[in-house]
Amino acid sequence: MSRKSSRVLVLAAVAVFMLAGSGRRGCRAAGVNRNTLIFGHRSTLRHALTPQVLRAVAKGLSWLAKRQKANGSFGSMNSVAVSALGGLAFIAGGNLPGQGRYGRNCQKVIGYVLSQCQPTGLIADANDGAPMYGQGFATLFLAEVYGESHERSLRRKLQRAVRLIVETQNQQGGWRYQPMPMPADISVTICQVMALRAARQAGIAVPHRTILKAISFVRQLQNPDGGFSYMLGSPGSMMPRSAAGVALLFYAGVYRGKAVAAGVHYLLSVRPGTPANNQYNFFYGNYYGTQAMFLAGGKWWNAWWPAMSKTLLDRQDADGSWHGNAGFSYGTAMALIILQIPDRLLPVLQK
Repeated sequence: MSRKSSRVLVLAAVAVFMLAGSGRRGCRAAGVNRNTLIFGHRSTLRHALTPQVLRAVAKGLSWLAKRQKANGSFGSMNSVAVSALGGLAFIAGGNLPGQGRYGRNCQKVIGYVLSQCQPTGLIADANDGAPMYGQGFATLFLAEVYGESHERSLRRKLQRAVRLIVETQNQQGGWRYQPMPMPADISVTICQVMALRAARQAGIAVPHRTILKAISFVRQLQNPDGGFSYMLGSPGSMMPRSAAGVALLFYAGVYRGKAVAAGVHYLLSVRPGTPANNQYNFFYGNYYGTQAMFLAGGKWWNAWWPAMSKTLLDRQDADGSWHGNAGFSYGTAMALIILQIPDRLLPVLQK
């Protein structure tokens, strides 16, 4: 692909990203339901939520609700990030404050996340050693809630969180663990891009240049095999970082081109059930991998989802939980988000 053609695709991607928030405030506000054709998925999603999947989700949500602390948080490690993921798991099941079986649990997560919002825009607790993970997930969560409810009390804190993300992007175009420009990695960067996408969809301003720089950064990380490196100058493709790379391109508005095609092909080679998929960052990788394959649609989704859902059903404990490398609350929240993706109730999944 020529440099000129690549530039045209990047500008088109940014245009798609910037238009994402125009005229839509979430799937319920737009009248979307699980039978609506959004991505050409009607035939592939009709049977995705099998009775077995629905039972697993019901048990998982019940377990998660019982493990919520009095202050609304979950987990002990990276509690802002894990709590935000728990809140997203509830939203993915159709729960919002005053709505759904777990609406009260969702409200408690909102209260906790807001209590961790600092005047600078950082969303973190005192013990978080890598706060930009929590920043990304918490901003995504608040944006999804705000996009559905338009609670004025959320808007200012959401704007501050977005401003901090924009201001801490480094010259490469990415982000790292701390809220300051420093050598970036793909794992933290996808968290911020996804948060910015959701915020833009909810009506919060996001600068064009921020997305342009993020696209440029992730393109430089792609390897000849279609996978992605962790950082610039650190070669080698692995499933979790590659899933993050493909998802980042999609959420930045890049839906076509050689980079996307090569990335999706790579992900299919490391789909659930393969040795390359079953590793330390299993939930993190498949959280992004499933979103990427959902957005790719068609044969990619058909090849991915049966293996993904079977793997998660097999890994669920009898009490309804899943164990991840950051604990049971983390693993359960991640698994629930993944299993509920076909429901399309998270606004950020809108293309």
